[in-house]
Amino acid sequence: MLERSTGGSDTAGIDAWVRPEIRALAAYHVPDATGLVKLDAMENPYTWPDELRREWLRLLHGVDVNRYPDPDAPRLKQRLRQAMSIPEGAGLLLGNGSDELIQMILLTLAQPGRVVLSVDPGFVMYRMIATFVGMDYVGVPLRADDFGLDLPRLLQAIEQQRPAVVFLACPNNPTGNLFGDDQVRAVIEAAPGLVVVDEAYAPFTDTSFLGELGRYPNLLVMRTVSKMGLAGLRLGLLAGPQIWLNEIDKTRLPYNINVLTQVSADFALRHHEVFDRQTRSIREDRARLLEQLAGIPGIRAYPSQANFILLRLPAGRAVEVHVRLRTEGILVKNLHGAHPLLADCLRVTVGQPQENADFLQALRVALAV
Repeated sequence: MLERSTGGSDTAGIDAWVRPEIRALAAYHVPDATGLVKLDAMENPYTWPDELRREWLRLLHGVDVNRYPDPDAPRLKQRLRQAMSIPEGAGLLLGNGSDELIQMILLTLAQPGRVVLSVDPGFVMYRMIATFVGMDYVGVPLRADDFGLDLPRLLQAIEQQRPAVVFLACPNNPTGNLFGDDQVRAVIEAAPGLVVVDEAYAPFTDTSFLGELGRYPNLLVMRTVSKMGLAGLRLGLLAGPQIWLNEIDKTRLPYNINVLTQVSADFALRHHEVFDRQTRSIREDRARLLEQLAGIPGIRAYPSQANFILLRLPAGRAVEVHVRLRTEGILVKNLHGAHPLLADCLRVTVGQPQENADFLQALRVALAV
């Protein structure tokens, strides 16, 4: 029987009942960006045009929120199929962002001793959610020079670990690079369990594995609408063999996609040309920002196929420059200390042209100190 605390700090109770691996974690932290140019979270920096916003609000005016949403969201699924060219033969499952889909996949597969495998540095939620559900996480280091796949090492790890699932983000977060199509196919063919190709940054590249669905029985492709400009809606999708999605769907909490998200996402995707124009602008600005960063002495800007750029600063200066940028009103992501391969690294989201200019100016000031 769990005894009641009489007040104060019940450290003994925490130690007795909270799993040690959870105690060892830090909660996911989102810094306060009030008053800052926010370039830390890989968001689309453009809001909706006023005319589109007014039409959206008129639509929401007619939405009743006293009833539960349709749990299967068939209309939204069909809209997503059209907008993202998802093969008709592929099953489709929706989640409250990609994070929930990762959790659903791992809850479906979790057993003591089973392994989740990915590459490091990579998306932090693969490791965190593996820990949440009691699975072992194995991260295979990327190449130190360019963050490319060390394919022989990765294939060896797959052979040794026999992972239940392999996650590969293409493009990769936080490095921004793509892995070669043939390399990804080699992983799919070698994996004994599922392979999830995470295409969160698909709007900013021309490469996709959606067309490979149906060719491999163990391939799932994950997408999100967050990076295209709908981050506040929290909507992700998982496409793949229906036989797999039927099992994963059993771990989905009821009504996980609320009615406002369903209506808003369907509306936004009917006007996808607005977001396509924004995406093209971000791609163009990414190229300009990369070129300008290349002209700053001491900075290495890594090529990116995402909406962010990874920077390596002079040794020992990342933390100092990060603080200085914030003082100058610019919030970027400090990755120094997150992984040995990310020593001295910052990550900056591609913003609007003026935001990019402000960042470059603040970076030059910070480096000159």
